Amino acid sequence: MSVKITFHGHSAFSLSDGTHTVLMDPFITGNPQAEAAGITAESISCTHIALTHGHEDHMGDTLAIAKRCDATVLGPFELCNMLGEEGLEKLEPANPGGGVDMPFGRITMTQAFHSSSFGGRYMGMPAGLVIRMGDTTIYNTGDTGIFGDMALIAEIHRPDVLILPIGDRFTMGPADATRAAEMVKAPIAIPCHFGTWQSIDIDPARFAPHGVEVRRLEAGGSTEV
Repeated sequence: MSVKITFHGHSAFSLSDGTHTVLMDPFITGNPQAEAAGITAESISCTHIALTHGHEDHMGDTLAIAKRCDATVLGPFELCNMLGEEGLEKLEPANPGGGVDMPFGRITMTQAFHSSSFGGRYMGMPAGLVIRMGDTTIYNTGDTGIFGDMALIAEIHRPDVLILPIGDRFTMGPADATRAAEMVKAPIAIPCHFGTWQSIDIDPARFAPHGVEVRRLEAGGSTEV
């Protein structure tokens, strides 16, 4: 069974096995890359939403999409508490090191070195996501700097695909992201979190891990694994 990975701009992705669709960090409204591609929050459907942390450029349209699609939302504990206060009921709170079984497989939360808040309110520990969908495993590092235990995460989960930021300033830049991809050793790497604004407008060609196939997607683009 293949998994279709669709990029919605910045750090927003959908994973679909044909029955279930997991939407990650659905920042659509106000996302210049999504807007340029004609993508709107109303045009995206999903069965599940998975969140890495609470920043506005990741939380994005979570509430509106979850309510419209009756989607289950997984995210850090404090973030899920806030979403519950906003009326969502189908919530799966978790924290780094833990995982949740899902109808399509499993989502495990990992460490990420970043920060997390929404509207000035603390939203718990930021995280990465290891999503197993059928026989395919995707490791989305979330917004993070490079850290050595990425190799241990890879050893445990053996991801087929790595999704990671390369935009610098707030996350890994191209050089550190290249080293991270070489540590994880997933056969395929998909870069994100770059070019959205001038502050993270880097040359993506500088992300060039040895022995890894880089699949750079434009907003609205998809690939299958």
